Amino acid sequence: MPDKPIGGRPPQGERFFLVREDMLPEALVKTVQAKSLLARGEVKTVHEAVEQVELSRSAFYKYKDGIFPLSKLDRDRIVTISMDLEHRSGILSRVLALIAGLEGNVLTIHQTIPLQGVANVVISVETSLMGDSVAVLLDKLREQDGVTRATLAGQG
Repeated sequence: MPDKPIGGRPPQGERFFLVREDMLPEALVKTVQAKSLLARGEVKTVHEAVEQVELSRSAFYKYKDGIFPLSKLDRDRIVTISMDLEHRSGILSRVLALIAGLEGNVLTIHQTIPLQGVANVVISVETSLMGDSVAVLLDKLREQDGVTRATLAGQG
């Protein structure tokens, strides 16, 4: 019996495969192209997108939720930063404003309950639009009033 019934989902969760573009069927490649046109705002409707890449709407809708481009750089665009913040009003807000001001996009925030006046905060940040390096971000975080420690916990 196959792992995955045709048209269904795998029994124990989703499985993913990394496949070179030239190995993919044309409909899958065109689906990615159509999604890209929509994401960049070059077209306003699915109809316009599929017409431009010469793909049927039914094929687009069949594949659109199952295929995504993978950039070699994507894995290096998300960093996880661990910080110790003094338990005072507004410190986390200023940290988030600093990250946003540097064009970082906060993906997740986890904060512990403050113990002895300090809370640990772990933030995942997408850095693809940041002009400054992660090292600059860390330096600026360390300079913030109320931030007692800021370290890179992970990248990828």
